[in-house]
Amino acid sequence: MKSMHKSIGFIGAGTMGEAMISALIQAGVFTASAITASDVSPDRLDKLKRSYAIHVTDDNFGLFSACDIVILAVKPHYIDTILSSIAASKDYRIVNRKLVISIAAGITISKMEKCLYPPLDAASRSHLPIIRVMPNTPSLVMAGMSGMSPNGYATPDDLADAERILKAMGNVIEFKEADLDAVTAVSGSGPAYIFYYIESMIEAGVKSGLSSADASELVMTTIKGAVKLLEDRGDSPEHLRRLVTTPGGTTEAALKVLETRHFKQSIVDAIAAATAKAREIGNR
Repeated sequence: MKSMHKSIGFIGAGTMGEAMISALIQAGVFTASAITASDVSPDRLDKLKRSYAIHVTDDNFGLFSACDIVILAVKPHYIDTILSSIAASKDYRIVNRKLVISIAAGITISKMEKCLYPPLDAASRSHLPIIRVMPNTPSLVMAGMSGMSPNGYATPDDLADAERILKAMGNVIEFKEADLDAVTAVSGSGPAYIFYYIESMIEAGVKSGLSSADASELVMTTIKGAVKLLEDRGDSPEHLRRLVTTPGGTTEAALKVLETRHFKQSIVDAIAAATAKAREIGNR
C-alpha cells in the first residue's frame, strides 16, 4: 500500500495508540519516520521508539503544531486539559490544514471545538477539522470496527484520510454524531458481550463433563465457523438459526430455555442501557 505523504502524531500512546501505530506501519499507510508519539510516561515512549523506530516527545504542543494529522488517544478525562493547554499557547495558530481525530470515548465534537476554536479566526477554524471516532478492542489485532463522525469543517479528503487510517485496523462506517452513542453500545462495548457469551458456553461445557481445554476449542471454533458461514452465505442470522433447529431436537430444547429466559430481549435491553450510559457520559 502506498504511504500517505503526511505526518501523523499521537497524543497518548497507550494500548490503543500503540495498536494504531503498529497497524499503520504494517499496512504501509505511514512510514515510521512520519509518526510521532507523546505520552506522560518516558518508559512508554522509550518502548515505542525501540519497537517501531518512530519519533517520540513529551511536548504535546510541539507535536500538535508539527503534524498534519493529530490522533487524540488519551483517556477521556484528560482531553479538556490537553486541548485547552495547546490552545492557550502564545504560539497557537493554524497555518496549514490539520486534521484532528479523537478516539476518546464520550468526548463530543462540540467539547473539542470549545477547547480548540476560541483563539482562532473563522478561516483558521476551517483549516482545523475534527473527526470523532469510536473504535473497539479487536482493532488491537487489526479486526476492529470503528464508527466516525466529522464536524462541519471536514472535507471529503479529510474523511478519506481518516478512513484510510482506520481501515488499517479493520473496518469503518461514517455516522451522524448523534448515532455514536448507539455505535458505542453495539460495537464499542460489543466485544465484551461476545466474551461474556463465550465465557458462559465454556462454563456450560465444563459443567457437562468436558475439559476446559476441549470446551474452549469447541466454543471458539464453533463461533468462528458460525460467523464465517453467516458472512459467506449472505443469509440472515434468523434463517441460519432455523436451519440448525430441528423440531424436537437438541437445538430447539436449548432455544426454548433462552426464549423462556427472555434472552433476546435481555440483549436488546442491555444495549439500550449502554446507549443511555454513553449519552449520559457525553452530556457531562
